[in-house]
Amino acid sequence: MDVLWKGIVGGLVTALIVTASKRGNVLPGILPLAPTFAIIALLAVGAKGQPGGFRTACLSGARTIPAYLVFLGTCYVLVHYVDYRLAILGGLGAWLIAALAIFLAPRFM
Repeated sequence: MDVLWKGIVGGLVTALIVTASKRGNVLPGILPLAPTFAIIALLAVGAKGQPGGFRTACLSGARTIPAYLVFLGTCYVLVHYVDYRLAILGGLGAWLIAALAIFLAPRFM
């Protein structure tokens, strides 16, 4: 039942973003900042009953903010040169590299 509820929340946010995109461009860009998926992740971790794990999930989520900015910046730049779908794909690649650097770099230092 938990998975169904989380899927419904994710679907509702997706529908809200698509609906908002028909009325303008600012709101669909802002809506992903709503902590919908963070809430789903924290509910899943919190259900384990381990406050330390919950706190670790919060910190891990906060560490991904720079990677998200890399994703958005890459999309912003690439859309001038390629189709928007390729810009998103390039943004995902840049996000992956940034996320790996954020989480793996401390192990090598």
